[in-house]
Amino acid sequence: MKPIAIVGPTATGKSALAIALAEELGGEVVNADAMQLYRGMDIGTAKVPEEERRGVPHHLLDVLDVTETASVAAYQRDARDVIERLLGQGRVPILTGGSGLYVRAVLDELDFPGTDPDIRARLEQELDNLGAQKLHDRLAKFDPVAATAILPTNGRRVVRALEVIELTGRPFSATMPRPGPARYDTVQLGLDLDTEELDRRVDQRVMAMFEQGLVDEVLELEKKGLRVGKTASRALGYQQVLDQLDADHDMLVATAATALSTRRFVRRQRSWFRRDQRIEWLDAAQDNLVGTALARCLA
Repeated sequence: MKPIAIVGPTATGKSALAIALAEELGGEVVNADAMQLYRGMDIGTAKVPEEERRGVPHHLLDVLDVTETASVAAYQRDARDVIERLLGQGRVPILTGGSGLYVRAVLDELDFPGTDPDIRARLEQELDNLGAQKLHDRLAKFDPVAATAILPTNGRRVVRALEVIELTGRPFSATMPRPGPARYDTVQLGLDLDTEELDRRVDQRVMAMFEQGLVDEVLELEKKGLRVGKTASRALGYQQVLDQLDADHDMLVATAATALSTRRFVRRQRSWFRRDQRIEWLDAAQDNLVGTALARCLA
């Protein structure tokens, strides 16, 4: 049986489908959501609670503290180790999540340039002093292609691009992922919905997260160093709650900001995954989604 990847925008039901297919095929789920790597970030990442996983083993959940920085290169190594072990055991790996770069890093033969602590520290200091827009302007001069692909507000990504340019002497865009060559012969399924329905689901999910205790979760993680975590502190929902804790504590504002940012993120996810022609897209709202997906996996 081939590995399976279930991808697509947030709030389309990827986790539920992965569990259902794992039950049918004798599979195990491999997380491909960068923020679900973090311990304690449960509500805001819509992590499936253990009691709802129906006995299906899940891998690469809760492997980082919020003070640690997620690394796609480390994730690539760890996820491939899990997938190859499962294949050797006759189990079906089901890679599931909406972090496009993490999915591509596992499934395709991508190489990631190393890092230099001194260069990184200097650029991060410049980010603090000058702001993300100034560094993005610099990136646009060195690598217009990368600057187009990276949002001016994504300071961490801008810093990484400038670091790679300085380290390698090559444009960062030369290392950016693109489909192929594939490492595995994978069945790739994408879930999507029409925009109006997806926006409704996003708003509903965000409201539920705040009702279920997202603010308390952030307060607890703050005690464990959330604010100093360069990756975790910028996660959707967590960043907005932290902003309001620093302002007037109006969590209705945080809720609205989280929903808006998530809807924007959904658009970027859709754009990323739609570029890959190897993905077979399914309507996440169809009545027999599991049966349709199962048929595709067995074809």
